Amino acid sequence: MFDFFKTKKNYEDVNAFTFNTLISETPNAIIIDVKTPAEFKQNAIKGAINIDAMSNNFTQKIAELDTSKTYFVYCRSGNRSGSACKLMGNAGFESLYNLSGGLMRWPY
Repeated sequence: MFDFFKTKKNYEDVNAFTFNTLISETPNAIIIDVKTPAEFKQNAIKGAINIDAMSNNFTQKIAELDTSKTYFVYCRSGNRSGSACKLMGNAGFESLYNLSGGLMRWPY
């Protein structure tokens, strides 16, 4: 009942172990760090690209990406990356993974 209140979740929240495993098992995986550039310089997953979720041009930047590829998205705590994944999913991205707990849960 009241299914119209539910919003479809277009991404999967995964723990650090699964996130790391999926990255290593996914050819051409694209890792997106949605923290600010200053945060990105301090700490980032190897191979990640930085697209600041709080910037004015975030929507424009993700619109330039191939929606059919697999994306692994993270931030410091998982909140911004969850929001970014929701926005990306609504924009038609087909395969999205959010690092649950963000870098605060990343032991690798």
